[in-house]
This record gives sequence, structure tokens and C-alpha cells, in this order.
Amino acid sequence: MTERQSQYSPAIIPLMAVSAGVIVANIYYNQPILKEIALSLQVTESQIGKIAMLSQLGYGLGMFFLLPLGDKLNRKNLILTLCVLLTITLMLVACTHSLSVLYVLSFFVGLFSVPAQIILPMAATLGKDNRGKNVGIVFSGILVGILGARVISGLITEAFGWRYVFGISAGMVLIVTVLLKLYLPEVPPKFKGNYFHLLKSTLALVKEYRVLRQAALLGSFTFGVFCSFWTTLTFHLSSPPLSYHTGTIGLFGLIAIGGALVAPYFGKLADKGNVQRSLLITVSMIIGSILLIKLFPYSIPVLVISIFFLDIGVQATQITNFTRIYSLHEEAHSRLNTIYMTTYFIGAAIGTYFGLLSWKLGQWDLSTWQLLLWSGIALLIVLFSKRNT
Repeated sequence: MTERQSQYSPAIIPLMAVSAGVIVANIYYNQPILKEIALSLQVTESQIGKIAMLSQLGYGLGMFFLLPLGDKLNRKNLILTLCVLLTITLMLVACTHSLSVLYVLSFFVGLFSVPAQIILPMAATLGKDNRGKNVGIVFSGILVGILGARVISGLITEAFGWRYVFGISAGMVLIVTVLLKLYLPEVPPKFKGNYFHLLKSTLALVKEYRVLRQAALLGSFTFGVFCSFWTTLTFHLSSPPLSYHTGTIGLFGLIAIGGALVAPYFGKLADKGNVQRSLLITVSMIIGSILLIKLFPYSIPVLVISIFFLDIGVQATQITNFTRIYSLHEEAHSRLNTIYMTTYFIGAAIGTYFGLLSWKLGQWDLSTWQLLLWSGIALLIVLFSKRNT
């Protein structure tokens, strides 16, 4: 570790993890409370459903067009600027009574939530010896934010109303913005070209690094499994013979949070150079979990155990992938993250689509078969990567 890296406070990584989680949660707060928002604005559920899509669209475009700026601009200033804009947008969401205005604001909530993905590669620069561990901790913060957002927004809406979700979130983002202003280290940008050259160099990384292509493809399939599973699990749990209510189904997300907190230990394994071993373990964990669910579809203990290990497998795979790609080019972490995360969310969209299609055609049985298919392809990618190392 260099002298400059050794000066960082040990509390900075946990702060970055919490901040990333608080920021990224804003994309997912609206999903479980769409019905309540629709009733409040006196619009149909199909009309209000577009705000979830617009939030994701804003986030996706932000990752491609704003995330690379982390290599060109001062990352700290970029993060703080976007956080301030996010705070203002959330306050406006809490106050609006117009559906069309809410559409626009939802898009910008997604766009301004990009700092979560700027913080992540920044963690990789704070000590090469602990890169996997640091990235794992911050990525777990992001996952806890994603998974916990649905639980938190439901509880706040039930107690106070949906507007308080975004008002409280605005306050939380403002608090982490102040803390980041005080404690986030300065990481000088290394890219000297213009914005067009920045985007061009981002795409050039795909051709240049085979490891990036393999990691992005693997991340896409495993996150596709994750999104497909959680989409169809809601239908499975609410259908006979289980017939659980929405509140009970939401509690299963707490199991996934537990898995996300365990996943960073695989970052330590990657730090020791056991990347392929780590990936074989994590992808095998995914396949084993799905097999258990398929064999015992109505056993709650099996389902709980499977969710826990499935989530560890998916998240630990991503953490190991981050460790791999951030070692490729020390001056292009944000651009590497742009390629990886864009592919990652394409996998999420495809996985969700095929999950819904499988449920429509064959319900839980066909849904689990397609999960096994995608996870089997992920295992082949790992084996192929090992053969070509």
C-alpha cells in the first residue's frame, strides 16, 4: 500500500458502503407502493407503473453517459453534485400532485442515483492489497440498499403515507452528502481527453480485455438468474398452497440481505488470487440452491436456506468479478464499471422477461427449469474462462 493510501481512515469504506446503499435505494422505493401512489394521484395502476420503468431507464442511461465521467472529473465533486441534485429531486417527488411531473422526476431520481456506481470503483483505489474486500463491503452496501428499499418503503407508507418515503430519503441522502463532503478522499482524475474520446475509450475496453468480456457476460447471466428468481418467487409464494400475503412475502427479502452481508468474504478469497476457485464455488452454490427449490418447492425451511445461499452465490460472483476487472486498468475503473454494469442490467432485464414468460407458460416448474438453464450457462462461462487463463 502506498503512503497516500495508508492515510485513509479505516471508517471510509463503511461510510462509502452506507452512502452507496442510501443512494441506490431510491430507484427501488416506488416498486412496492405503486398502488398507494396510484390511489393518491387518482390514476390507474398501469399509468403509475411507468414511474418504476422511468427510474430504471434514468439509472441505465446515467450509468452509460455519466459513470465514465468518474475517470475524467474529480470523483468527489461529481458524487457530491449528483447527490445534491438527487436530494432536490426527492423533495420535489414528495410534494408533487401531477402524474406527468412525477414521470419526469422519477427519471431524474434514477439518473442522479448513479453516484452509487461511482463510489464502488473508487473503493478499489483505496489499497490494492484489500481491493476485493473493500469492493465487497461497498457492493454489499448497494445490495442491502436495493433489497431493504422494498421493506422500508412499505413500512413507511403503511405508517405515514408514500410521500414520507421520499421526504425521509431526501434527508438521508443529504446526511450522507455532508459526511462524504467531510471524509471522502480526493482521487485525481487520470483521463485527459474530451467527453467524446471518453465514451469511445470506454467501448474500446470491451475489445481490449477478454477478462472484461467474460466477467460482464458472467455477471449478466447470474444477475439475470437473481432478477428472474425474485420476480417469479412473488407469484409462487402468493399462489396456492402457500398463499402468503404481501407483507409476509416482503420478509423473505430480509433473508437475501443476510446473504449480501456474507458475500464480501469471497472478495478476500479473490484478493488471495483464488479467482477461479471462488467463481466455481459461487456459481455451484447458485445451481445447488435452485436444485433444492425445484425438488422441494413448498418447503419453507428449504426455501429459506436456498434463498440465503442463492443470494450469497450471486452477490459473491459479482464481487469476485469486480475484483477481476478493477485490476485490468488502474486509470479506467469508472469506464470498466460502465461496461460491466450496463451488461449486468441488460441481464437483469432479460432474466425478468424470461421469468415472467416462464411463469405464464409453466408457472413454478418451468420457472425453475429456466433458472437452471441460465445458471448452467454461467458455469460454462467460468469453466471456459479457466481453460483460457
